[in-house]
Amino acid sequence: MKQAIVARRDLGMGEGKLAAQVAHASLSAYEDTGRRTRKKWKGSGQKKVVLGADSESQLFELADKADTEGIPYAVIRDAGHTELEPGTVTALAVGPASDDLVDRVTGDLPLY
Repeated sequence: MKQAIVARRDLGMGEGKLAAQVAHASLSAYEDTGRRTRKKWKGSGQKKVVLGADSESQLFELADKADTEGIPYAVIRDAGHTELEPGTVTALAVGPASDDLVDRVTGDLPLY
């Protein structure tokens, strides 16, 4: 079981902004996950990996793949209070789900 959070590299987010967007994505996808899967993921250590994407369109392509695979996911848009314009798509969480399912969507991406 794992969750992959994909953050956009092209935005040049500061470390704090990146951390906040990754946290938003993780929690949002977790909330959309079934009770059984949440329990299994929590019991196995809540494994997460943060990966990098180069564009908004790449995040949406990955979200479409997650949707096709039936994996919970969340696309995060920034509120625009600090570094970014309101509505900027910053991150995508895929899972939690089995490692193989998450890898079908994000397995080719580099670490952030």
